[in-house]
Amino acid sequence: MEEPARHYWNTIGAAKEFTHPMDLSWLEGISRDSRILDYGCGYGRIAGQLADAGFGRITGVDVSAALIERGRAARPGLDLRVQADPPRLAAASGSVDVAVLFAVLTCVPADRDQRALVTELDRVLAPGGLVHLSDLLLQSDERNLRRYAGGSPYGVFTTGDGAVCRHHAAEHLRGLFPGYAVVTERRVTVATMNRNSAEALQLLVRKPGSADV
Repeated sequence: MEEPARHYWNTIGAAKEFTHPMDLSWLEGISRDSRILDYGCGYGRIAGQLADAGFGRITGVDVSAALIERGRAARPGLDLRVQADPPRLAAASGSVDVAVLFAVLTCVPADRDQRALVTELDRVLAPGGLVHLSDLLLQSDERNLRRYAGGSPYGVFTTGDGAVCRHHAAEHLRGLFPGYAVVTERRVTVATMNRNSAEALQLLVRKPGSADV
């Protein structure tokens, strides 16, 4: 991650509230002993929800030391770690059963960086493992259309407080995991970190292979 982005998430971004909802029914039937990675965990909101639901082997990673500190203070029992060299993970290949990726790709605007992140998740994910993704779609309102103008790729913009973000075509998000089977998907309305209403796509996809989760 480039230093301006890391600085944002250690300063202004560290005070944001994140809102993408998790439907725990999507994980029904998954062993509570499954190894879960919350990639881009922020202050551990989703990791905390999973822990409250009985999952006991959750690791959260985030590039922001400030967000990790905030999460550890709020939930000392969570395993939250600073990711020093994203997207590289300090995890063995095939050591994760479920990867959670909530509102992370919006903070990774470049195609090459998104592909590198997905490649690393694929490395650590066990055969048959799941990825639960939630991210922001391209919006159709005038405010966002003005922000997209001139962005490369289309959908990239800078917020008023300095975050470089990206909104995505649904086809782009689905296409990030070629060969994975779509288990389920839905569109939801969320509040962005700056409290604007936006449409998001949530996906649950399965890696090829025999599942142990």
